[in-house]
Amino acid sequence: MAEWRKLNMVRAIRGATTVLNNDKREILNETKKLLIEVIEKNNLKKDDIISIIFTATKDLNATFPAVAAREIGLNDVALMCMNEIDVPDGLKKCIRVMLHVNANMDKRQIRHVYLNEAKVLRPDLN
Repeated sequence: MAEWRKLNMVRAIRGATTVLNNDKREILNETKKLLIEVIEKNNLKKDDIISIIFTATKDLNATFPAVAAREIGLNDVALMCMNEIDVPDGLKKCIRVMLHVNANMDKRQIRHVYLNEAKVLRPDLN
């Protein structure tokens, strides 16, 4: 096996969830559920997570979804929040995440997580 394969590989893990209301606590609670499920399903340690990019649809502006990461103890992780492109017929009240992680796993082992109404984004995973 090549030497570079013995090192941790950087992998991207995707996920999304939705909320019913543009409410700070609801956004944070659903984002926490999403992050915790991504971490658990991929058997990650907090130190494995390099960065997380959060996006939210434009109808969500009560808080930054990244606050949820801090609330679950991801204090040494680089975080960024952005708006989604406002596409006609796009999923409403949706929060998406992309975690960049150090992981010794093949891409096929990664478990992306889609919760609530966001399950329609990846029906092949449900």
